[in-house]
Amino acid sequence: MGYSNPPISWSEFERALSTGRRPGAPPVGADGGDSPAWSNKRMPYVPVAEALEAATPVIPYAELHAHSNFSFLDGASSPEQLLEEAKRLGLHALGLTDHDGFYGIVRMAEAAESYDIKTVFGAELSLGLRKPQNGVADPEGSHLVVLARGEEGYHRLAAALTSGQLTGQEKGRPTYDLEELAERAGGYWTVLTGCRKGAVRKALRAGASSASATAEVDRLIELFGHDNVVVELFDHGDPLASNDNDMLASIATSKGLRMIATGNVHYATPDQYRLATAMAAVRARRSLDELDGWLPASGSAHLRSGAEMATRFARYPGAIENTVEIADSHAFELRKVRPGLPKQDVPAGETDMSWLRKLVWQGAAERYPNLSVKDRARIERELDVIEQK
Repeated sequence: MGYSNPPISWSEFERALSTGRRPGAPPVGADGGDSPAWSNKRMPYVPVAEALEAATPVIPYAELHAHSNFSFLDGASSPEQLLEEAKRLGLHALGLTDHDGFYGIVRMAEAAESYDIKTVFGAELSLGLRKPQNGVADPEGSHLVVLARGEEGYHRLAAALTSGQLTGQEKGRPTYDLEELAERAGGYWTVLTGCRKGAVRKALRAGASSASATAEVDRLIELFGHDNVVVELFDHGDPLASNDNDMLASIATSKGLRMIATGNVHYATPDQYRLATAMAAVRARRSLDELDGWLPASGSAHLRSGAEMATRFARYPGAIENTVEIADSHAFELRKVRPGLPKQDVPAGETDMSWLRKLVWQGAAERYPNLSVKDRARIERELDVIEQK
């Protein structure tokens, strides 16, 4: 199927790969926040019965590296779908690490309130981009996976993301300085050695030995601190995955670093693999046949239970247990970081809202003496929204 002239439209192709879709129906999860054409606002999250009835896990495990569909054309599942599947599998916590932003965390946090599962907030930062990467089969640069430790880490990471996006001055091309990131972290971030685009794994593949990868680990330790660097192990079915993980585990042991196992997750369930590959082809602007050489060796980038992860990574002691320890020290409820608004000084007999209404109508009368009925109704709606929120 060619990119420019497929036998069916891309929308039909995506619909065919998604489950439970009827012709003409809006995309799964479409709402006012993402697709204004479908509805005026996002409705409250409704828990899924299957997830609510999930069994208690035999082996506690926290997935700390997951991408949602807010990692544009990279993740294939919504934050809610990831959270529901994590709960169904009995995971202890879920960490959302979308590319260069906190775009999906509100949705995940809202869904998590319906389940007994902890939430960790992070991001995968794109370093060394010279231009936006849509249309590129294998994006340039390297990645740095960051997990925020509590509310303070969250605020520091939010500031770093904002700065990177503004400095880049181009959508899809954030710009970060690694030394500046380390200074912003202030000891409140945990950084993972990351995926194949992480500097450590890139060095591992480029070098004849582990020396170059060890040097990259040393650099992270120097910048972020020994206790804030964690070696990440994952396996997507690549023929060299086990060899890479063995070498990384050896580096972790020699440096006295913690290691964790992750799924490097890009979709919630195995059946979403086909949708993920189609989205990758759209991002790269290539047909699936043309992109085949850059696609993962298997459809393994989905969530797994603690028991399955423990079996897959049994040769690396502590890799599963450490995920729970890190999650417990990093997780918090997102609602706790809402800003504390200052107390307003209002006249006796007035509330903040009643005084605001008087000031608004006074200002409206002065600035717009000929307000129409429609304009007055709109002002009332705006004031009602302020009061409700």
